[in-house]
Amino acid sequence: MAGLPVPVPGVAVRYWFVGACGPFALFDADFEPPGPDGESEFLNLVPAKLLPPEFVAPLWEGILAGLGGTAAAVLLTHGRYHEVDSSEWGFRRAGEMAGRAALVRAGLLPPEEGPPARYVPAPGTTGGRRRHPGSR
Repeated sequence: MAGLPVPVPGVAVRYWFVGACGPFALFDADFEPPGPDGESEFLNLVPAKLLPPEFVAPLWEGILAGLGGTAAAVLLTHGRYHEVDSSEWGFRRAGEMAGRAALVRAGLLPPEEGPPARYVPAPGTTGGRRRHPGSR
């Protein structure tokens, strides 16, 4: 398993739908090259009252999926959830976005293969507001 070649600090993911209910996930993470054993590591510094453990595991699964086999040491420095809108799926998707963003910032993926810079639509949605002919 290849490792992340350079540190990528401050990967911030804000994943939610604007103006509607839906997934809500918010966190900041620092990505570092893996340790001497070459395996991925995860350290959570966020208190459980800010980010409950039931969302941390899917977040880590998503980060691993987003890294696509690239090993990294990941330090979770900030996180928030919403009592109604947060879900395991939302944190898994946000984790994937963070992993891919770290690969782009480390130069291992071209920018067009990384996550979009702004709002990301969930599967089955149009990804934005629909404009109807004749409406303003």
